[in-house]
Parts: sequence; structure tokens; C-alpha cells
Amino acid sequence: MIHLEEVNGGNIWDILELSVDDSQKKFVADNKTSIIEAYAAITSGGHVFTFGIYDDKTPVGFVMIGFGTDEYWEDHPKIAENNYNIWRLMIDRRYQGRGYGKAAMKLALDFIRTYPCGKAEKCWLSYEPENITAQKLYSSFGFVPNGEKDVDEIIAVLDL
Repeated sequence: MIHLEEVNGGNIWDILELSVDDSQKKFVADNKTSIIEAYAAITSGGHVFTFGIYDDKTPVGFVMIGFGTDEYWEDHPKIAENNYNIWRLMIDRRYQGRGYGKAAMKLALDFIRTYPCGKAEKCWLSYEPENITAQKLYSSFGFVPNGEKDVDEIIAVLDL
């Protein structure tokens, strides 16, 4: 059964072992970088949730969810203010193509809709323009580009 588990001292090393195929590394940061960024955001007043994606007891991926901005995030997209975002989503290269990405997106959105940081109107994410697989996954959940960019990445938004 697919489920999310908060990253903690008992599973962090399993999560750090996960990685995408070399051809996908330009699309998503490695999990070590993501966890460091989460820690930095939290210690700067931000809100971040990190989860391992599990199939029963097997770690198959990682998802990171944020809310709002922190005091050091300069030039953030306007949509980031007081909204949730799916900051990272990755499925390990060994488990891709089995529906884990779609299941993880549903679980991430279910978590967001519990409004752990308070009510928000939108959830947003960003992706590289060349990452057609990600674009198809996100649009299947109703994410629509809003015209903003996060550096070179397309921002897509979902009404909660």
C-alpha cells in the first residue's frame, strides 16, 4: 500500500539513497540537497514537510511540501505567498513507470488539503519546460500554468 512517512532519524538514510536516472538529474535536486533546503527554510521561519513515499515498507520516492515564504527567499513568485507548494517530487529510477508518481501526488494533495499551516486558496509547483512527463502528471491533477516563472521553470497552479 502506497503511503507517506515523515522523514525522520529512522528513515533518512533510506531516503538519501534514492535517486533518479542520470538523464533526469537536470529536472530535480537530489534528496540530500532537498533536505538541506528544507532545514534551512524551517530555521528561517518557513514551513516545510518532507516525506518518504513508501510501497508497504519499501521506500520508492520523496516529496517535499512547503507553505508560504521564509525571510531569506528573495524574488519569490507572487503565488508563493500564503499558498502551499509541492516543492519536490521524485520517484527512484528503479520504481518509475509503476504509478507511484500519480499515487504520491494524490497523497501530497490529500495532506495539503488538511491545511497544516492554515487555509489557502492555491497549491503551486514548478517544472522545467523540457520535463514533459512531469507536465503531463501535473496537468492530470488540474495544475495549470499561471504565466509566472521560478527562474526558468514554469509555474503551474491548482485551486484548492
